[in-house]
Amino acid sequence: MPKTKRRKAPPPKPSRYTPPKPKTAKRSPLWVPVTMFTALGLGMAVVLGDYLELLPGGAARNGYLFLGLGLLVGGFILSTQLR
Repeated sequence: MPKTKRRKAPPPKPSRYTPPKPKTAKRSPLWVPVTMFTALGLGMAVVLGDYLELLPGGAARNGYLFLGLGLLVGGFILSTQLR
């Protein structure tokens, strides 16, 4: 009597889900990088201007420092949205 061929077991499926790749990559609108670099540049300029006492008011003021740091933080937040 002829021997019957046994079917091979299917390969095991991976245990982790891998999402499908998007067909088109998302791109940020033009205003995101422009605003990000503007905020970072202005923030650095305000902090340096405050440190060098180049801004109006003479001595270094906390208001200018907070404005510069706020612009820097805003620039960093926008950098996380850049694709």
